Amino acid sequence: MDQDRLTGTAKDVAGKVEGGVGELLGDKSTQASGRAREASGVVQNLYGQAKDAAREAGDAAMDYAKDTLGSSTDTLRGGTEALTKRVHENPMGALLVAGGIGFLLAVLMRPSRPQPPQRWRY
Repeated sequence: MDQDRLTGTAKDVAGKVEGGVGELLGDKSTQASGRAREASGVVQNLYGQAKDAAREAGDAAMDYAKDTLGSSTDTLRGGTEALTKRVHENPMGALLVAGGIGFLLAVLMRPSRPQPPQRWRY
């Protein structure tokens, strides 16, 4: 629990007591001061609640990220091991696949030929 929540709750209770005393004595100044302190306590309590909620959301996001990263690392490691095994079993097929991928990348990355200027027909 955040310190602001505790302080806000204490101010809220003190403000209610002060406002009640002001009501019993008929003192409008004490009543107003109590209501102001009560409002200040409510605001501070809400601020503390917001900080707690943000902290909990951040912790939940970190836990989720750690879980996701851990499982993806295991998946990547398993995929790498399977690929290594497949290459050892069939090196010629792996070489052909790698060559095909390289050829496709070269075709996609080469600059396009400039188009000749259009000739006007009259």
